[in-house]
Amino acid sequence: MKIVVIPLAQKKLKQRGIPMIWLEETVKNPDQFVPGYGGRTVYQRRYETPGRKQQLLRVICEKAGNEHVVITAYLTSDIQRYWRA
Repeated sequence: MKIVVIPLAQKKLKQRGIPMIWLEETVKNPDQFVPGYGGRTVYQRRYETPGRKQQLLRVICEKAGNEHVVITAYLTSDIQRYWRA
């Protein structure tokens, strides 16, 4: 599986301080994935950073052949809002 990050998503990752390795781990080995809008898939994985609460990384992707095209990604501490049992 190839991961392609669009330029706007690259900019957002940098602004939000999300390491590329986290993005790759989340897409390749998510804790959970849920359907998103317009046929997109949201890959989710929990991360703990020193001095902060546990956070959920959400990576929104579109599938194009054997590629996962990353549209955006963000961290949230409101895990319960997005986590599906």
